Amino acid sequence: MKILDRYIFSQFIRTFLFTSVAFVFLFILLSMMDKLDHFMDKKMNIEDIAVYYVFTVPSTFIVTAPVCALLSSILVAGRMSFSSELPAIRSAGVSMKQFLVPFSAGGALIVTFNLLNACLISPAACSMKNSFDQRFTSRSGLSSEKHNIHILEPGNRIVSIGSFDADNPVPKQVSIEEFSNSYLQSRMDADSMNYDAKKRLWVLKNVTKRTFGTGDEIFRREPSVPVKLSFSPRSLDELGLNPETMNVFRHARYLREKQQAGFTGLEYSIVKFHTKFSMPLASFIIIFIGVPISSKKKRGGLASEIGITLFIGFLFLGLQKVVAVAGSQGALNPVLAAWLPDIIFLAGGYGIFRATKE
Repeated sequence: MKILDRYIFSQFIRTFLFTSVAFVFLFILLSMMDKLDHFMDKKMNIEDIAVYYVFTVPSTFIVTAPVCALLSSILVAGRMSFSSELPAIRSAGVSMKQFLVPFSAGGALIVTFNLLNACLISPAACSMKNSFDQRFTSRSGLSSEKHNIHILEPGNRIVSIGSFDADNPVPKQVSIEEFSNSYLQSRMDADSMNYDAKKRLWVLKNVTKRTFGTGDEIFRREPSVPVKLSFSPRSLDELGLNPETMNVFRHARYLREKQQAGFTGLEYSIVKFHTKFSMPLASFIIIFIGVPISSKKKRGGLASEIGITLFIGFLFLGLQKVVAVAGSQGALNPVLAAWLPDIIFLAGGYGIFRATKE
């Protein structure tokens, strides 16, 4: 790496680290102001609150990294433009493409760390934060037991489970309804059901079965009925998992198992899975917008640079949030929803770069 490249690279990384710390503290402060009453209700002391927010730092860094990368690139390139360093560099024959090399190296370093963060560190921290929060929730006498689970099974069947506890994986108050078009064909109600791992099927206990025909109803009781269902105790326990607490490997397995079993309503989890890759990559893409924009002197000075940064950065975050909601609700392909902000800003950055005079 040339001396000039090392100089720009070091300026960019130092500015990024400073802005990242500032933005993380700002986000924590805003969150603390919003949740202070919540913490007081749980009787959390200062040390507990500090530990809680330490666990939020990795996920906060994922959100703030694109804005910080944009701000750092604009501040460094803008300062060099205002101090006439950039015109001197350009007059020495350095093209915009060459000028972007140290920024790209810094962006690649940020993306590498943030990919590791989004795929492994942040999910682990989020899981620890939830466990830490649950420890205080349990003081209020709340149970971790899941209630009123409804699963749409292949073959027009609906499975309803009254309660399920991961520590004692025996679903209770089970009901299985089978439909033909919109008509109810049969219904089985059981006190509980156990999973036979060897045969990979569930065995219903103390079953009451009703079969509905043309005006007639057949009623019978049976001590046990084996039923083939698409889910296992592990997948049943994972139904309520937050995708943000799963590392990328567990998340991929989770989606694969659910899709193979025919589960529906996975759009939100698919969006979150692909966001673990698209969000870190945004820190690299957005640099190609910041550097060309700030390569020319502006009348507003530093205030103008910061204003441009905040507008573009929060425009990206707002767009990312909107399309993620659209993808989660099925209005947009979930994979496209996760990558669309990156695609739009990549196209915009390419256009700005092409418009910048060599």
